[in-house]
Amino acid sequence: MKTIKVYHYDAFSHVPNMGNPAGVVFNGEELSDQEMQAVAKKVGFTETAFPMKSDQADIRIRYFTPGHEVDLCGHATIATMYALKTKGLLGDKTDLKIETKEGILQIKLNSSVEDELLITMQQAFPKFKEFNGSLKEIADAIGIEESDIETKLPTLYGSTGTWTLLVPIKSLNTFKKMRPNNAFFPNILKEMPRVSIHPFCLETYDSSAHMHGRHFSSAFSGTIEDPITGNASGVMGAYYAKYINKNVDLMNLIVEQGQEIGRNGKVGVTLSKRDDDQYDIEITGNAVYNKDFNVFI
Repeated sequence: MKTIKVYHYDAFSHVPNMGNPAGVVFNGEELSDQEMQAVAKKVGFTETAFPMKSDQADIRIRYFTPGHEVDLCGHATIATMYALKTKGLLGDKTDLKIETKEGILQIKLNSSVEDELLITMQQAFPKFKEFNGSLKEIADAIGIEESDIETKLPTLYGSTGTWTLLVPIKSLNTFKKMRPNNAFFPNILKEMPRVSIHPFCLETYDSSAHMHGRHFSSAFSGTIEDPITGNASGVMGAYYAKYINKNVDLMNLIVEQGQEIGRNGKVGVTLSKRDDDQYDIEITGNAVYNKDFNVFI
């Protein structure tokens, strides 16, 4: 039996037990794939990250849900980079590259006016795919009425590193009613049965925010809901530019999430239009150390 030390950080908040919890394990190179998966299952957070050496970038990060490995995770990246920086493992570096299964991505470390460490993470190029399923079945699966879904905007799959189904909702009040039945998702998401469902709307609790969302986990991940999501916020920004506020070359958005489950958090999303009409997308957030603990595998 191995004893593994896990460091618990909360991303997208400076208050412990708010935002999104992530586990960070520093000795990932000593663990097999099966052992990393076992650790993530024991930890139980939506993602646990394993930073390790890279011959292509400053650092390599692997991400595991309790159920499987994922190519990229925004909040676990923010947590990992915060952990490495505050533990003095990055030296004076403020511009870095990370190796992920989604590719090599840029990271920038900055201090805010309040001297808070902010981490900016490059996202993969936005991709969208058509959803041909039933909106009624989607509504049933997340505990709302079909009439709550905004049909003036498209429901579709989107990714800036991790695929999810983006579902526009008419009213903020609807989010309090949502009760996901994740086991139903694969039969509804026929094109991409392993993805999550991400309802969102343009009404917000915080007047400074532009979009509000919830994030219901893939049926295969071993979790129910992700409190506040980095990659989903990135693709929400891309969706905003493509379908809501078009023809804008530069945009700074704030995405809020987590209020319904008492884990409020915010993600900054920056979009820059390229010459090929594609968008460069970055997300920015903070993190806070919570505690460390051991798991046994």
